Amino acid sequence: MKDLFSASAKEYSLYRPDYPDELYSWLFQQVNEFELAWDCGTGSGQVAKRLAEKFREVKATDISQNQLDHAVELKNISYSKQPAENVDFPAISFDLITVAQAVHWFDFDGFYHEVKRTAKPMALLALMGYGLIEANSGNAYLDGHLGEVIEVFYSRLLGPYWDPERKYIDAGYRTIPFPFEQMETPAFSIERSWNLEELIGFFSSWSALKKFQIATGTDPLPELARSFQMIWGEQEYQSFRFPVILRVGRI
Repeated sequence: MKDLFSASAKEYSLYRPDYPDELYSWLFQQVNEFELAWDCGTGSGQVAKRLAEKFREVKATDISQNQLDHAVELKNISYSKQPAENVDFPAISFDLITVAQAVHWFDFDGFYHEVKRTAKPMALLALMGYGLIEANSGNAYLDGHLGEVIEVFYSRLLGPYWDPERKYIDAGYRTIPFPFEQMETPAFSIERSWNLEELIGFFSSWSALKKFQIATGTDPLPELARSFQMIWGEQEYQSFRFPVILRVGRI
C-alpha cells in the first residue's frame, strides 16, 4: 500500500468531498448488525465519522500518521496506523468494511485475505470512490469551458505524474478484482457548490500535483486559477459533481 497523501493531509481533510447522505442510507439498509465497522484507508476519517453515527464502534486504519493526526475525533472511533494487508484485528469481527477512494493503492490479495479473515459471515464490503470532477451549472457553454480546463490540467499537464493505479479510478473500479457476491447498487453523485478558492484547494490535494511540483520545482495552481477566473463569470459559486464509484458485496 502506497502512502501518497501524508504531505497533503491538511488539504485532504479540508477539501476532499464527502459522500452523499443517500449513499449511506442505502448502505446501512444492507447491513445486518451495527456492532463493529472497519474503515480501511480512512485518511482523515470522513467515512469513519459517518459510520460512527450508526455503529457501536468503528475501527479506522491508515498507513499515514499525518492523515490520522488530522482525523475527526469521536468517542466510538478508534484510529490506528496499520497497512490494509496486515491488521491486528481478531477474526470474525466486522459487520461492515469500507474503503473510500483508497482500494486502488492496496495489494488486492493481501487486503482481501484480511477482509475474509476479519468479517462476520454475510458482512458487507463496500468499495467507494469518485471519478473526475465535472462542471454542473446547467449552462452548457460554461460547463464546457470549465470542463476543458479541468481535462487539460488532469490529462495533459499532470498525466505523466499520476501513479499507474489511477487507471482503476478512471475505469470506475470495474477492473479491480472483487471475489465476493456483488450487489446491484443505485447510481449516486457528489454535488458541490464551490467558490474558486475551494476548487483550487481541492486540486491542491491531488497526489499527481505534489509529484509535479517536486519534479519541476514549479506550482501550476496560480495559472490554473487564472484560467478558471477568465471563464468563471460574476457568480461567486459554481456547481460541480463527482460521479460516485461503488462496488458492494457480501462476504
